[in-house]
Amino acid sequence: MDLKRVLTTTAAIALSAALCSPAFATNGYFTHGVGTDSKGMAGTGIGSNADMGAIMAASNPALGVFTGDQWEVGLSIFSPRRSYTASSSQLNGGLIDLGGGNFLPSFTITPGEVDSSSEFFPIPYVAKNWSLQNDANVSFAFYGRGGMNTDWDDSSGASATSYFCGGDPFAGEPPATGSGPYCAGKAGVDLMQAFLAVNYSAKIGENFAWGAGPVFAVQLFEANGVMTFAPVTESFAASGGTAFPTALSNNGHDTSTGFGFGAGLWWGITDSVSLGLSYQSKMSMSEFDDYADLFAEQGGFDIPSSLKAGLSFLATDSLRVNVDIEQIAYSDVDSIANPMANLVTCPTLPFGGSSLPSCLGGSNGAGFGWDDMTTYKLGFEWQRDESNTWRFGYSYGEQPIQAADVLFNILAPGIMEQHITLGLTRQRANGGAWSFSFMYAPENTLTGPSMFDPTQTIELKMSQIEFEVGFRF
Repeated sequence: MDLKRVLTTTAAIALSAALCSPAFATNGYFTHGVGTDSKGMAGTGIGSNADMGAIMAASNPALGVFTGDQWEVGLSIFSPRRSYTASSSQLNGGLIDLGGGNFLPSFTITPGEVDSSSEFFPIPYVAKNWSLQNDANVSFAFYGRGGMNTDWDDSSGASATSYFCGGDPFAGEPPATGSGPYCAGKAGVDLMQAFLAVNYSAKIGENFAWGAGPVFAVQLFEANGVMTFAPVTESFAASGGTAFPTALSNNGHDTSTGFGFGAGLWWGITDSVSLGLSYQSKMSMSEFDDYADLFAEQGGFDIPSSLKAGLSFLATDSLRVNVDIEQIAYSDVDSIANPMANLVTCPTLPFGGSSLPSCLGGSNGAGFGWDDMTTYKLGFEWQRDESNTWRFGYSYGEQPIQAADVLFNILAPGIMEQHITLGLTRQRANGGAWSFSFMYAPENTLTGPSMFDPTQTIELKMSQIEFEVGFRF
């Protein structure tokens, strides 16, 4: 084997994954699974010793020992359909009476429904296993696992995308309008994430396996159309309102890199029942310097930790059942978990606050207000004959966004709760195998009050489909 050629090829594919993987949102902003076989069962298989390809080491590093020397490549076409609907308002850009003679200009989104225009994304992955002596294994896996992407059009001539955002009501000026959701032009975010997991796994006896290794990541991020929030940034407030923020919006793509580790266990309780446990640590990532005025901790955007547990059992000789639970700790990351209400104590808002760190970009700056998310998954693997294996799955997890944070989450509406999946693997005579999976996430909605116009509500809406093809050789 030409190791240099292998590493060069996989590095090229990894770079392709980093640049081509779209941002998407399923369980929050994590995918419902990694790898075509697992996705066909709603992302289950953490506790299974069935051969589901080299990519399964990315989900549970201990499972590498159940896959022989092989390559695996895959490509999915992912399609999220997102929109938001703003209700009518009683304020329409007028003053909010805070009591005690204090008033705050409202920010009103013009009533109507707006669709995100980005709807189709390709997502590649590649993995390789090398079997060693004494039932040990080394695996490499490159994949995209999560992100966020929205693209709200800048249509200043259409009433559905014009907003009450200007004028000085204290001076008797009428509210003005502007384009984009936040009156600052075409708005949206693009977060792309690609991972390289390097794992070593081994067996201890016949009924126990373990695996561990480092995980490296690269993120690309861009935000547009959010300059409206400049007055509530830490840099603006610290300057006494004289220094306009330069790292808030419309700065193109910025790059963040970092690492963490993954570890997993597999225990064969009996010949037909097994358990699996997998953990991926919080990944420490470099800051997005070009968006230090947007994200908490001056551009910090680490990747949350996740914990997975799975039970797998053979119901019959041809039917395997997987039951998995996944916990994603979005509270690990302030930029994701901090609520928008933190802005109330920012000194530039008329609430009497004096906390600079609570402004955007500060150490306690507002984020998207996401809670931790627990997802329950059920998968079935039916071996119809020697050549064909069918898979089915369903998962449910309560979406992580709080209703009070809908205004900011127009940028990142990760509100999916259910996934229904189907998959098939067809073995080839030469030892290779083709697999496909299909995922449908039924429409879900979230409605809450707009933070800067309490008389208006905003409804977020999303549904998703995905088709993926994988090949082992």
